[in-house]
Amino acid sequence: MRVESITGEQMQQPLRRLHLLYHEIRPSESRYSYVLEPGSFERQVDLFAHMRESKSCELWPEVTFDDGHISDFELAAPRLQSRGMTARFFITTGWTGKKSGYMDWPELRTLHEAGHSIGAHGWTHKLLTHCSDNELQTELSMSRLTLEDKLGTSIATMSLPGGRANRRVLDACAEAGYVQVYTSVPQAENLPLGTTVGRVNIHGGVQLEWIAKLFEPDGSALSRLHRQYRMKEAAKKLLGDRLYTGLWAMVNRREPETDGGGEGAE
Repeated sequence: MRVESITGEQMQQPLRRLHLLYHEIRPSESRYSYVLEPGSFERQVDLFAHMRESKSCELWPEVTFDDGHISDFELAAPRLQSRGMTARFFITTGWTGKKSGYMDWPELRTLHEAGHSIGAHGWTHKLLTHCSDNELQTELSMSRLTLEDKLGTSIATMSLPGGRANRRVLDACAEAGYVQVYTSVPQAENLPLGTTVGRVNIHGGVQLEWIAKLFEPDGSALSRLHRQYRMKEAAKKLLGDRLYTGLWAMVNRREPETDGGGEGAE
């Protein structure tokens, strides 16, 4: 089922989207793969702005962020806005104003008022596939209702912590009022968007040339990435979440107290 209508502005744009997934921008050096330094992010945003201005653009870049890091507000948003771009910020609602290094409600209101989109990313970042029915209610409904109450706007989008989902989780998202669920499946999407939306996770070590190849008309780079994702999903099933998360944390050099204590492993 397709659920997003096409606006007049979008009719002037390519009808295919590639959503990029970011987490944290940090001025200090970090070996953690989910952290980008500002210069790298700025060069990537320049690339996206150039693509959007090109008449030959066939795949429209969209920027999204998970978790709600304060750097999204302080470092990412100004670089986007200076280039006339907005992003979608998915917020771990229970961390807002509570956890060091994450946004508070004034920052979220400012992003919303500046034209950025706000979505939910759970309440505690717990993997939804590990949740009981009551925990799903907290992670999904409480997160959405709190965001709506604090921001004074409807919240209809959700991104999956750790990219984890199954039929039960997707049904619970729909029941909780989410129209679209953003995943970690690296694929382009046609407009109008459907109930699930794939994204490409951008790590700190990726080269600008590699990102540019994802947008090439033949789609070979994106197809290779999708095949790698399927192999990774098979490894998750074989190893189980606990062992896979430990290996993921080691390979990605996860820092303590980041992304829900390692439950963000994708």
